[in-house]
Amino acid sequence: MNQTKWDEVGEGSGIGGLNLGPLKERLHRQVIDTLDLAVVAKLDNNLLKVELTKLVQEMLEKESVPLSMKERESLIADIQHEVMGLGPLEPLVQDQTVNDILVNRADQIYVERAGKLQLTDVKFRDEAHLRKIIEKIVSAVGRRIDESSPMVDARLLDGSRVNAIIPPLALNGSSISIRKFSKDKLQIEDLINKRSLTPEIAELLRGIVEARLNILISGGTGCGKTTILNILSGFIPSDERIVTIEDSA
Repeated sequence: MNQTKWDEVGEGSGIGGLNLGPLKERLHRQVIDTLDLAVVAKLDNNLLKVELTKLVQEMLEKESVPLSMKERESLIADIQHEVMGLGPLEPLVQDQTVNDILVNRADQIYVERAGKLQLTDVKFRDEAHLRKIIEKIVSAVGRRIDESSPMVDARLLDGSRVNAIIPPLALNGSSISIRKFSKDKLQIEDLINKRSLTPEIAELLRGIVEARLNILISGGTGCGKTTILNILSGFIPSDERIVTIEDSA
């Protein structure tokens, strides 16, 4: 067996003691070189997953690294995330229990679930890998990030808000924060049922909107500002014209 391939089997962060990083990076490069990106952009996600799976399996057949079925499936999923999503962050983006994703640096990623911060075991390979994902996010919305513009606000396709910072503004390596929003929008009845407010307060809020009074909503991160704003906007009569002025990505 080739010594380079043997070096990938041993201590590392992969499943069962395998360091799959070098193999994953090599296969990812081969996939990008093989795929017609113009065609990929037009493919349905499910069809693209099938094509990627077939392609990676064919490439793995040519590799000399012994992989179990679980390791093979994990490797294929990771490469799908690299090509179609946000790399190691993609499972967190898809996790409906996660509200916030906070990347402090390449090897330190927190999530917020039910109001509690948790350190994950998710990591980028290195700073270059993290930067590649940041550039993928900002380029998708027609923005750029570099030393002359080291901080960018953007949005993912699902509406999640993203803030990315790179050196020299970020001192300990690039960072990303992703604020996700629930696909199921809360209604005023949900807040009453959850005892977040009383029926009387709900009617008061409705009356304030219908009376066209000024309303200021403020609070810390994750406290529900967007939720209450969405609910209040639902009280606006349907025949009213709405104008919004906002600083957003």
